[in-house]
Amino acid sequence: MKHTVIGMDIAKRVFQLHAVDPETGEIERIKLARGEVLAFFTQRCPALVAIEACGSAHWWGRQLTALGHEVRLIAPKSVRPFVVGNKTDAADARAIWTAVQQPGAHFVAIKTEQQQAILSLHRMRAQLMKFRIMQTNGLRGLLYEFGVVLPEGVRALTNAWPAAIATVADQLPGMLIDSLREQWARVQTTEAEITAIERRLASALRENQSCQQIAAIPGVGLLTATAAVAVMGNANTFKSGREFAAWLGLVPRQTGTGGRIRQLGLSKRGDTYLRTLLIHGARAVIAKTHHSPWIEALLKRRPYSVAIAALANKLARTIWAVLAKGRPYDPAAFSAV
Repeated sequence: MKHTVIGMDIAKRVFQLHAVDPETGEIERIKLARGEVLAFFTQRCPALVAIEACGSAHWWGRQLTALGHEVRLIAPKSVRPFVVGNKTDAADARAIWTAVQQPGAHFVAIKTEQQQAILSLHRMRAQLMKFRIMQTNGLRGLLYEFGVVLPEGVRALTNAWPAAIATVADQLPGMLIDSLREQWARVQTTEAEITAIERRLASALRENQSCQQIAAIPGVGLLTATAAVAVMGNANTFKSGREFAAWLGLVPRQTGTGGRIRQLGLSKRGDTYLRTLLIHGARAVIAKTHHSPWIEALLKRRPYSVAIAALANKLARTIWAVLAKGRPYDPAAFSAV
């Protein structure tokens, strides 16, 4: 007997379900309050439950899997073409039900609580980094109006700040000097919070064997290793390293007609944060380490930025190979540089 397929549109308060009985063809459209969802699925026979990969989807995936159901998180891009008519909760649930049964549907691995926790640390760190940049840029802009030019970068600014504030302390009103010092104190507090999060990520790396394995790859450090394992979820969700690289947006876009195909720039689809980390890692490898013959040949025939993107693509494929095959990084087998 085939399992019933259930498309579920999740929300904060009201959940909409769509299912078709595989034997009778009867269509079920069910609306549930948030508190009724788990009780409903506890009483249902094991089914294939499809959920759009959005907020709280991973939590619901873990809960329903524990109840004995098979849960698939489907990418929103795969659902959108099947929304027919007005966009309502019922139409979304029907679209999810239809999309999950398509052969070309793309699914997202259900993340564990540990993986989501690591991702949360990365999100908070990224937010603090933006706040720190805003604060330091504000200080530079304000003092520039009074003829003081401060260097870029947190380290350079930290070294130049005491002399700069001492220069203008006797020239500017005291209320402004006090405010500038308070803002600099906020910068230092933000820096301490970023450092604390990085210490927690380092602890997570030491406790996770998968993170340690890919951290050995040149160009993959603390941030990239922990983010890659958490973002990817289960490496076997992707059929190959190229599919993982394409999911990150590190492959060219294509356009063509009449049998003629043109390759364009990077698609930049997928997870922007992890793609950015891989690009930075590739740039560091090319700029600071000994180049392999592959990189040297690439730099001779392609622009510098193209070489960086190509190496980032290779790093993504190497990360997938190490995690999917479950063995430590071997430079002879997976040459990233």
